[in-house]
Amino acid sequence: MINLTINGKTIEVEDGTTVLNAARQNDIKIPTLCDHPNLTPYGGCRLCMVEVKGMRVPIAACTLPASNGMVIETETPALKTSRNVILSLLFSERNHFCPFCQVSGGDCELQNAAYDEHMTHWPIQPQWTNFPVDTSHPFFILDNNRCILCRRCIRACAEMSGNFTLNVEERGSATIVVADTNVPLGQSSCISCGSCVQVCPTGALIDRQSAYLGHDKNLTTTRSICRGCSLGCGIQIHTRDNRIVKITGDYEAANAGTLCKYGRFFPVEQKQARITSPMKRVGKQLVATTWEDALATLTTNIKPLKGKVAALASTRLSVEALSTFKSLFKEGLGSDMVTSVEEGRPTALQATYVDKNGSPIEGKLDTLRTADCVLLVGVDLANTHEVAGFYIKRNIPKGTRLIVIDPNENGMDDQANINLKPKAGTDEAVFNAIEASVIKEGLARTGAKKGKSTLAAALKVCGLAEEDVKDTARMLAESVAPVIVFGKGISMSGDSAVMDAMVRVANVIGASDSERKGLFSVKGEANSLAASLLGLEDVFEVKNHKAAYIAMGDDYVTKRLIAKLEKIPYLIVQASYESELTERADLVLPVDIWAEETGHSLNLDGHLQLAYAALTAPEGVHSNLNVLNEVARALGVTVNDDWHAALTKRTSVVELDL
Repeated sequence: MINLTINGKTIEVEDGTTVLNAARQNDIKIPTLCDHPNLTPYGGCRLCMVEVKGMRVPIAACTLPASNGMVIETETPALKTSRNVILSLLFSERNHFCPFCQVSGGDCELQNAAYDEHMTHWPIQPQWTNFPVDTSHPFFILDNNRCILCRRCIRACAEMSGNFTLNVEERGSATIVVADTNVPLGQSSCISCGSCVQVCPTGALIDRQSAYLGHDKNLTTTRSICRGCSLGCGIQIHTRDNRIVKITGDYEAANAGTLCKYGRFFPVEQKQARITSPMKRVGKQLVATTWEDALATLTTNIKPLKGKVAALASTRLSVEALSTFKSLFKEGLGSDMVTSVEEGRPTALQATYVDKNGSPIEGKLDTLRTADCVLLVGVDLANTHEVAGFYIKRNIPKGTRLIVIDPNENGMDDQANINLKPKAGTDEAVFNAIEASVIKEGLARTGAKKGKSTLAAALKVCGLAEEDVKDTARMLAESVAPVIVFGKGISMSGDSAVMDAMVRVANVIGASDSERKGLFSVKGEANSLAASLLGLEDVFEVKNHKAAYIAMGDDYVTKRLIAKLEKIPYLIVQASYESELTERADLVLPVDIWAEETGHSLNLDGHLQLAYAALTAPEGVHSNLNVLNEVARALGVTVNDDWHAALTKRTSVVELDL
């Protein structure tokens, strides 16, 4: 630990802490504009200058490591004069006419810094250039007239999402932030993660969805969990008048504020028609009815069909709701078909392997932060589970190597050191070839002398070149911390031989030791892992079922599901939005959406997280859990509400943190 003194206060901080962070940790305010706690210190704005005893000139606190015995002053007259000059120059360089800016009034860090220094005007006559405003992007606007060139957006694009879209062009007062080679932002390589917008200290980057809908101080902020996929990123939901104004990343959560477009922007612009009243089919029409009548109708039609009711639930439902759903239909009604809408496609293969072998085989997402080589197979992290892809992309400039195996075009292909394009459906042969090549090169960590298949035989099946497989084997085996990431392209095969082959590769390259498991799957939606642990992963088949109960929640409806339900005579749908599924239903029960529901999610890491409701559901709309409990009461079924115990009955593919 290090002891130093700031403004006469002696404090203790860990070795390696900057002076700025030392001050922050002890509630001592040092003004800054270019610094951000989640970005590498830059030292550009010079607003955080401090005086250090024994040093000839003031030093930027954001880049100055604290050292033992340091004596620092942050509020001397000279420093105050310096800040005033810096702020005056910033205001004069661009068009910071605050009444026209949407972040004016408490949300602008530049304006707030000026007020903190008691500035009421700027003494330097502004002489700015009018830069064109880029409005080409669907989610945000780039206005270089408001930019202070702090480069936070550029650093966030690189350090948080690993996309490297933003940079600067020109010099001096003509310097502007540009996308790629100065193309319109909407036509650039931008992936719409929005990290740049969240870190911007001024109105240079503004969110189109929330612009002029209220300052942060007038919004209600609720910490919650994104339900977009199994990563379970921490979010903050900002609401006003019972509507979502914007969503931002939670810097204190495991994802450290990083979100993808599906978590940040897509939920805000949800435009599907809500279902606000129970409906039942009368003749050929769905007509609104009361909850009492809906439950009575359900009882009349379902109670005589014990054992002949198929039940499917969305994996976006909370853990509590999924557990109650299983207890109601599997144990209470004795149905032989109780599963999830995903039908175990992202989870069943590896779960079955663990059932057979008895212990977790997957590691944590954090292994990607320190991986020096990543093998990506059966998943396109540029289009799904994007934040996991960000973890890889941002480390590539630091030396992390990437291998992509995909018979089709993959969004990560252009980032990869090696691209393997095997014949479709030959995953086992691909893994066998890699295993055989590692052993042949004498690089196997296990000391294995022989693989499952010969290299020549495996190559003949998968159609890959021997030299490409050899390069792949060497890159993986010579890495210190290799990681294998797989998705539905592997798990949907349902072929245990593929899983066995992949685990053998993990073993021979040293990616599956007990200390650091470098093998994990991205799974599917928010509660895919929970659904797997509850056994909700059977393939949905119609076997003389007379009715089906679909707990859809706010999930999207696939054509595949619609086609499978065509043969079932009576259909009950528990849903938030109108869809082709609800149009075909005989009974519709309205439920809340993700942002209106408090409940637990179990992410792909096995970490149990609580998502809080940020909105109030429309009158007459109940939560998914409450509806299932009401259905159970109407049918005279007692459900087991110990969902925590239900999660631990099956061995998890990853160690649980409950």
